[in-house]
Amino acid sequence: MARVLPAPRVPGRYKVEPDDFVVIEEELYPPEGRGDHLWLRVRKRGLSTLQAVEALARALGRREREFGFAGMKDAFAVTEQWISIEHVPEETARALDLPGIEVVALARHGNKLRPGHLRGNRFEILLRGVDGGHLDALRTNLAELQRSGVPNYFGEQRFGKRGANLSKGLELLHGDLRHAARRIPKKLLTLLLAAVQSEVFNRVLVRRLATMGTLLPGDVAVLHRNGAAFLVEDPAREQARCDAFELSPSGPMPGPKCLAARGEPGAIEAEVMAELGITGELFGRSPHGSNEGERRPLRMQLRDAEAAAEPQGVRLRFALPRGGYATSVLRELLVDPPWFAAR
Repeated sequence: MARVLPAPRVPGRYKVEPDDFVVIEEELYPPEGRGDHLWLRVRKRGLSTLQAVEALARALGRREREFGFAGMKDAFAVTEQWISIEHVPEETARALDLPGIEVVALARHGNKLRPGHLRGNRFEILLRGVDGGHLDALRTNLAELQRSGVPNYFGEQRFGKRGANLSKGLELLHGDLRHAARRIPKKLLTLLLAAVQSEVFNRVLVRRLATMGTLLPGDVAVLHRNGAAFLVEDPAREQARCDAFELSPSGPMPGPKCLAARGEPGAIEAEVMAELGITGELFGRSPHGSNEGERRPLRMQLRDAEAAAEPQGVRLRFALPRGGYATSVLRELLVDPPWFAAR
């Protein structure tokens, strides 16, 4: 399901070639210029973040877990991001010659990069099968999305190929999770359970599209600046802050630490959980202490959006906050949108 926007959606294909999808990471804070941790600004083509870390680890004779990075980037794309490693000489990093990886900058910092330590990402996406005749519709809809926000869906990659991660995650939750944790690596178990949490969120969002920018009694609001969540007791008093994009209604990433909504929002969330036959407490059975639950804004802010015609199609440029999926923007713009698990 997509929102009703002022202009028609357009045809178009994306990711035909890796160069069609460019992602530039925006750091949360700049490196200090001193410290034991060397930050490598790497540009990758056709490699995921984990594949790049694996290649760097082999080349530098280090363990993969010693590397730090702020966000995971797609493999079928050209992406640029910081990756950190401690106690590596700059001349060694400059001499690296790895297929699909270019070190474009080096800097020093006192700390290792951690997941989530990014402001967001800038995207440049070539839509093929689109021409200049579609520009007005794209620009009109991008302007509306900038004004009101983009539905903050989890993207297709979150669920695995045709939802395989989601199916496996549900199977684990419905079975003996503690027993399964003894035979499944921690990272994989966390990923599979996260697919279920993401499906819950997406299903709630589908039911809240008309009110994703409107606070209802019992909503849990999330502050965009820091992710803090609080129960809304007086929607009328808080709505002005919502209109100013200081905060938004949220959906659940279920787990024992997820703050529960009440009223109509709480009823919607309970209905979705019942459809999947799960409860938030089930996630607490993971012995790793992961997937304990949180709240996620129902919408995200689109920045610096533009569309320009090129010989091969139309190139979109825009920025999203951390955790935002470019496919969620494409879902609103295209006739044949990206596949999502939620129905």
